[in-house]
Amino acid sequence: MDKQQTIAFVLIGLILVVWLYINAPEPQQQNTKPKTDSTQVEQKPIQPEKETVEEEPAGTDTVQNVQPLQSNVKEDERIITIETDLALYEMTSKGARFRKCYLKKYEVWYHNDLPDTASFYEKHVQLINDKDGGDFNVIFVTKNGRLVNTKDLFFNSNADNYYYKITGNDSLVLNYTFDTGNGNKIIKRFTIHANDYAVKADVEFLNMNDIITGYRYDVEWQNGINFLEKNSVEEATYANASAYSGDEQVIVDAPKGEKIAKTINGVVDWVAVRNKYFAVIVAPGNPQTVDGADLKGEHILTKMGEREFYSVSLKVLFDERKPDQKNSYEVYLGPLDYYILKDHNKNFEAIYDFGSFFGLKFITRPISEYILLPLFTFLHKFIPNYGWVIIIFSLIIKIVLYPLTRQSYKSMRKMQLLQPKIKEIKEKYKDDQQKVQKETMKLYSTYGINPAGGCLPTLLQMPILFALFTFFRTVIELRHEPFIGWITNLAAPDVIYTLPFKIPLFGINQISGLAILLGITMFFQQKMSVKDPSQKALVYIMPVMLTFLFMTFPSGLNLYYFMFNLFSIGQQYLINTQKDGAELVPVKNPKKKGGFMQRMMEAAEQQQKAQQKKRKR
Repeated sequence: MDKQQTIAFVLIGLILVVWLYINAPEPQQQNTKPKTDSTQVEQKPIQPEKETVEEEPAGTDTVQNVQPLQSNVKEDERIITIETDLALYEMTSKGARFRKCYLKKYEVWYHNDLPDTASFYEKHVQLINDKDGGDFNVIFVTKNGRLVNTKDLFFNSNADNYYYKITGNDSLVLNYTFDTGNGNKIIKRFTIHANDYAVKADVEFLNMNDIITGYRYDVEWQNGINFLEKNSVEEATYANASAYSGDEQVIVDAPKGEKIAKTINGVVDWVAVRNKYFAVIVAPGNPQTVDGADLKGEHILTKMGEREFYSVSLKVLFDERKPDQKNSYEVYLGPLDYYILKDHNKNFEAIYDFGSFFGLKFITRPISEYILLPLFTFLHKFIPNYGWVIIIFSLIIKIVLYPLTRQSYKSMRKMQLLQPKIKEIKEKYKDDQQKVQKETMKLYSTYGINPAGGCLPTLLQMPILFALFTFFRTVIELRHEPFIGWITNLAAPDVIYTLPFKIPLFGINQISGLAILLGITMFFQQKMSVKDPSQKALVYIMPVMLTFLFMTFPSGLNLYYFMFNLFSIGQQYLINTQKDGAELVPVKNPKKKGGFMQRMMEAAEQQQKAQQKKRKR
């Protein structure tokens, strides 16, 4: 390889290292396990729990000391539990809203450390941040200037029991009514389906046109969503609030230690809050009834680690000319599973983060959305263990990229064979650098070699490789999935040893087994491809740096790159041991015009002439 190609490879390597370093999650982890919930499902009234609040979320603007609407009937908070095939909901009469939501298919990150006697509530993910007693509020202003939030109102329900279980295609309708006794009513109606993460929520006002003013009311999700993963820093990276409006997703992501807010005007299809693997989405049944949305967020540091809290609200039009009004909403409380989101036919899949290639999502998203994810899902239909899916997946990707890598290896091989001739030219014209460049270009043209031939195939692969890099860090399918031996969670680092100190520069103290294996394969790859003595430092520097960078990455990602490298080493060995068109043979009719070599030769000649003119002056 000549100097230009060496520089090109170094630049490619530096870009990869910098990009990986910038996007590498810090290894900060929650050392304290979150408090678990021990609420039991009973056939008798359940008393509300008193819970200790450790974190203050970013709430919405409120008016202090506002007197709520008065009801002729007052009662204590009543909690109703509804169990479906997918989730377990706790609904509260205070505010007529969601109190808790447990997902039956997803467990907490520390589930393996729990005793066998641990309850369902201790083991499973609970999405709702119940700091304020629940979420999904309706807010409006009365004609006498009071701000009313339904979270302060006690509703009556039509439920005659405290626990319901539905399965299959069954559904349950739960009505909550707030009655002032003067013919003014607020009704919240929830339709819960056994086989769906989305709950239909109707908000109905009866004879409220004499009370509500401002031609609008707000439907708000105030307290965000619980953080549910061990690595709080990485989860904060993916947490945000967003709205879908005008066929575009608008995202609010709070910077570290700061607050952020954004207002959207016009029709809004949905608003959402998310963490790394789960989301709450609120979508109006008729987006035309919505005239905007507010998104707010805050990034704070707590004793449990980094946290981000978001609130979202829809501005819903209210017609004061009509005594009654009813609006429907779809409230999705569930996993960030691409196909589940897409099945709702409301563009929910836009919230799915496939990552980006240097900020260019339009490059990596189509690759992940239409190629990588379908292939990954297809393989899992036949292979139950995701570890083996990743191995087969890496083999298929290697086969697909074979034409590009083969061309790259052949070009590099030709450049290696050409080095003795280039060396002769350098020795012959050692006092005339311009002559060296011109003769070198002629040499390339004579043998039909493109000096960038080894770099271009690599560059063409980069979008695919970066798409794969982000893909394996985001798919929920790998969450808590074991493989073999010490690899117990493909969505987390496979830690084999924890150091008593942090390694300088990289700030890590945990050693990953797969990262070490990955570094070894990188070393052998470099050893096989780098032949220039001046580049020998790369053989050692790049594998070491990338090994440390990959220490904190999910084991599924490291497993993929480890296997990909193994297949690459085998492929490179076969190409190197076979001529396969890589021998130096002069071309019969080298192009004289318009070719790459010709342009480079002309550029070298023009540069030489320009320098000669400067010397004459």
